[in-house]
Amino acid sequence: MDSCVHIYCGEGKGKTTAAVGLAVRAAGCGRKVLLTRFLKTDHSGEVAALGLIPGISVTPCEKSFGFFFRMTDEQKKEAAVYYTELLDMTLRKAVDGAFDLLVLDEIMAVMNYGLVREETVRDFITGRPSGLEVVMTGRGPSEELISLADYVSEIQKIKHPYDQGIQAREGIEY
Repeated sequence: MDSCVHIYCGEGKGKTTAAVGLAVRAAGCGRKVLLTRFLKTDHSGEVAALGLIPGISVTPCEKSFGFFFRMTDEQKKEAAVYYTELLDMTLRKAVDGAFDLLVLDEIMAVMNYGLVREETVRDFITGRPSGLEVVMTGRGPSEELISLADYVSEIQKIKHPYDQGIQAREGIEY
């Protein structure tokens, strides 16, 4: 089976939702899925649901550092160590566990913030096991990542309740 690289990016809501939908579809067709979330703890509705689906493994994100712009320099250093280790563990697991689909949720953000090296992700993509589909989400993918991808879907915000002061709602935004 040929494998492809997907990017769901843009300012709109739905990047993670699209990746989770693809994970569910793949699992429903008997494929083995590994999903790792960056910058997000497991306090989100999809994590509980995904845990109930045979064939889907969700890597726990056990630490939260808050919003990047509010982090101290020390917290940024700690976050970089944590997310680099999380990425390294995920990439090893994706290979060793013979997964068919790897989802790296919010990987663009941790790369853009300098918390993980983009080179690590690019090297993995170009040398990934045959048959491993890779999905990456987040804002602002580099031109090099876009050129490596087979699918690039930009989700554009036209209107969002947050613009009217409505905070994120459980079961809808998380």
